[in-house]
Amino acid sequence: MLLRSRADLRDDGFTDREMQARVAAGVLVRVRRGHYVPAESWRMLWPEGRHLLAGLAVHRDATTPPVFSHVSAAVIHGFPLYRHRPSRVHVGVPNPAHAGSVQDVLRHRVDLGDDDVVEVGGLRVTSGIRTAFDVSRTLRRDAAHSIADASLRRHAVTRNRQSVELAAQWREDLERRLVDMRGAPGTRRASEVIAFADGRAQLPGESVSRLRLHRLGFREIDLQVPVAAPGGGEYFVDFGLDEIHAFGEFDGVGKYVDPALRGDRSIEDAVLDEKRREDWVRGTTGRRLLRWGDEHIVTVDAFAERLAAFGVPLGAGRRLDRSRL
Repeated sequence: MLLRSRADLRDDGFTDREMQARVAAGVLVRVRRGHYVPAESWRMLWPEGRHLLAGLAVHRDATTPPVFSHVSAAVIHGFPLYRHRPSRVHVGVPNPAHAGSVQDVLRHRVDLGDDDVVEVGGLRVTSGIRTAFDVSRTLRRDAAHSIADASLRRHAVTRNRQSVELAAQWREDLERRLVDMRGAPGTRRASEVIAFADGRAQLPGESVSRLRLHRLGFREIDLQVPVAAPGGGEYFVDFGLDEIHAFGEFDGVGKYVDPALRGDRSIEDAVLDEKRREDWVRGTTGRRLLRWGDEHIVTVDAFAERLAAFGVPLGAGRRLDRSRL
């Protein structure tokens, strides 16, 4: 097991002094007091994985199983944390004044209905919809949009196509919660996040790309656009940009280097397959295809610079939108 308690290590023959020495030497990482992970394994984890281990340590120490909420619930549900590194584990309690937050645990006062709490992997956690609602009020916009899109995708998207009825149901649920909390901090931002969400965004980079495109003045943005492929199948292109007669692709490196995404193919074969796909899409549709990666969507200005490299500068009819969105 990756997360080892002090008792586990003592059973393996380590003394407290040896544990401390291993932490000091960088062999072990102390996730929280009395809970450790091998440093080599820790270095290989994404921020989501590290935070999940911190939450698991809190769960093991609790006398009563906590209800994880906000970003901690998002991680447990498998939602992404776009450029967000939580410093504390988030839990929901009826009255935090009676429990109090501590250095590595932030307790939120939340009123949870029966449908708001589910169990995931043996952990009690706010539901996916409730989690999307909570983070939409509290996180910065790019991170909140990534989680909202992931929640909507799980609720309403099948094979790259979003159900209009299920998406409407998702929004109605969240909008009802907003009415119940009218005037509370973050509700205006949450309303904008909920209205803008689109579950067809498959990766946080796609969610943020769409947000950046909107800020740059694009309004006709389609997602997961089907293009007829050889042999009767379909290719799906990340973005359809009808205003400039182009397609857009967010090029996360994972599609080439992550074995889970590229399957049995080598990196070279994955790159060649992608080139063949791009040539087919461009040749059969007559549209150019613009590509960008993580480094290009960090800021709106960086993204504008990337688009300008493809001959899509800000200009007449396309200006930087300084709205809150």
